[in-house]
Amino acid sequence: MRSSSTNTLTFPQQLARLDLGRLKAYRDNLDFYQGTQWPEPARRRERRLIFNYAKTVIDKTASYVMSGLKFAVDPVDGSPEAAEAARRAEAALREVCEANNLEQLDFDTEVDCSILGDAAFKVTWDPLERRVRVGAPDVQGLYVWWLGDDVTRVWRVASRYQLSAEEVQMLYGIQPSPTSSGRRRESTVVEVWTEQEFELWLDNDLLESKANPYGFIPFVILPNLREPKKFWGVSDIGAICESVRELNRAMSQLSMILELSGNPIAVLENVTEAQDIAVQPGAVWELPEKARAYLLDLLQGGGIRLHADYIDLVYRTLHDLGESPRTAFGENRGGLSGVALQMELDPLFKKVQRKRLLRSVAYRRRNEMILRILEQNTGVSYAPYRTRVVWGSLLPQDRSRLVNDEARLVAAGIHSRRRAADELGVQDPETEFERWLEEEREKGEREEAS
Repeated sequence: MRSSSTNTLTFPQQLARLDLGRLKAYRDNLDFYQGTQWPEPARRRERRLIFNYAKTVIDKTASYVMSGLKFAVDPVDGSPEAAEAARRAEAALREVCEANNLEQLDFDTEVDCSILGDAAFKVTWDPLERRVRVGAPDVQGLYVWWLGDDVTRVWRVASRYQLSAEEVQMLYGIQPSPTSSGRRRESTVVEVWTEQEFELWLDNDLLESKANPYGFIPFVILPNLREPKKFWGVSDIGAICESVRELNRAMSQLSMILELSGNPIAVLENVTEAQDIAVQPGAVWELPEKARAYLLDLLQGGGIRLHADYIDLVYRTLHDLGESPRTAFGENRGGLSGVALQMELDPLFKKVQRKRLLRSVAYRRRNEMILRILEQNTGVSYAPYRTRVVWGSLLPQDRSRLVNDEARLVAAGIHSRRRAADELGVQDPETEFERWLEEEREKGEREEAS
């Protein structure tokens, strides 16, 4: 039951009490990625090494996921009108991608999604520049409401972020009140979106309330890897967190042992006082009767090998749990190639495929929003807003063999020329086909003239 005090709170004040566990997990994951990986405070004179494999695994996986990403629009049928509509939609998407530098934005968002467990895109119309804007708001400021137990039916999204006093003045013409110390403070902005309405809050004041100009919620929430029946995603950090911490601890311990072995400890037995005892070549010690002196050997009995074997075991566990085999980092034992190399990298491929399934859904939804907003503001029809996400190959390809395979598929009627061009990574298949036709016409005219 909701308390009566909750009813007196403004919407921004209510947001401050929501999803505290999720937001804390975001902060912890981000700190871990940035190198804060020891769970407890450091003791005096304690050595702590940090080998940030979390960052390396996430960046490496993101590079595999995003390799060769592009979008295509297929005609709904074989008519010339459908082909022209598909080409027009594809050209519009390409223009929006270039204007918003989406190649860099998508890669940054993929890294952010892997760290936090979630990410988001926001698609809006810029009335001043007359173009679509695509951004990636910080998911730490997003709150989502869905209907009942169906996490796919999102009915409200709230976005909270900070603006400086200068930004508030520039955007809304409002001068925020200063703090008690006289300093100009930041303001909290909250946008609340449903399919029908839009509200804009500045701090605790409702600044604007109007109908949603788009007719849909302009956010795409992107989970990294989703647990069944849950809306929010799972970070890549959780799977490797303990292995990374143990690797740091074991390496720090081994480093200390090696340092002490390089600066040996002198052990004196049956000696009550010791003066001028120096551990150096040629040193002479005078010891009383029945006294004994020796240097402590921390490496005797193969102790260093035990430490190295344990570190290797932790290292293997880290790669297994992170689904990132050593081969993905350039270590190709035995010169593997072809099917053998693919089997070696299979854990990483499976992880990338799972991520690409979720990314494809998000990118198709984002493309649909882009085309709908363009249609609303330019009057050009882009229906039915269906796009296809084309992913690059995960392994280096023999391009000559790939060309031959696609040529045979086209000749057999299995692939269209357009599909073959997509598979070969051609950015604009229609334009390339038109150029080829033009070259063929010019070639025919020269042959007739001769």
